[in-house]
Amino acid sequence: MEKLNETQIKNELNNLEGWKYENGSIVKTFQFADFKEAFSVMTHIAFEAEKANHHPEWENVYNRLTIKLNTHDAGGITSYDFDLAKTIESIINS
Repeated sequence: MEKLNETQIKNELNNLEGWKYENGSIVKTFQFADFKEAFSVMTHIAFEAEKANHHPEWENVYNRLTIKLNTHDAGGITSYDFDLAKTIESIINS
């Protein structure tokens, strides 16, 4: 697993609407109709993250979900983070 440089990160972010590079993580906040919908999406993401053995840092407040991704073992952003971000987008957009 190779840590990506800032140029690679910026290029990858061009393919992910709304994701930003902040403080060593790629980050996005999602808003849902209510807590139940947010928690349902979190549950779906949790199963996919477990399959990939790559787990997000997240915060849920009522209908908002903020997700931060980085690869702790690599000390930065790797392709694993972008793969999981794309999976998250497909879950939310389905």
